[in-house]
Amino acid sequence: MPAWISTSTTGRRPALSRWRCGVIRRYAIVLLLLAATGCVYGFSGGGLPAHVRTVAILPFDNRTGEPALAQEVSDALAQAVQGRLGLRASSESNADAIVRGEIVRYEPDIPLSYEAGQGQVQVTRRRVQITLNVEIFDQRQGKAIWQRSGLAVDGEYDLSAGEVAGRRLALQKLVTDIVEGAQSQW
Repeated sequence: MPAWISTSTTGRRPALSRWRCGVIRRYAIVLLLLAATGCVYGFSGGGLPAHVRTVAILPFDNRTGEPALAQEVSDALAQAVQGRLGLRASSESNADAIVRGEIVRYEPDIPLSYEAGQGQVQVTRRRVQITLNVEIFDQRQGKAIWQRSGLAVDGEYDLSAGEVAGRRLALQKLVTDIVEGAQSQW
């Protein structure tokens, strides 16, 4: 064993070993201080304003030929805004913010995949696409918190699953886009 590692005959550590212990102690103290103070880097400006605690989901104007779609959009948004953003439902007159918009296009039958058959081509997979304009409006401050025009979402479906499966996927994407937009405000 090298002499600088072992203790001397007097039982004291040599100077080099004491120096290493001091350096290790200093590093440990610095690491503990850094851990105790936490990270000073962060983001600001995201999320809803602090005063927004209640929301009203207004019925979306429906410019499509699908009458049930407006109610499905409103229901999906109400569930997500309450569950994922933590806002309470309220009437329009009492709400801190309102969500409003219009469904401008609904395409339920966009072909995606084809399969060649005997003298004909069959569609095996389709897509539903919903396009809307949506806004989250701060009623207290009288300004838009977040808005998108021409927001298009889609959902693919097999013919066996049907259009309803594609529409359900499109609504999930729509809700995610709106919630993430409200949280980031970018």
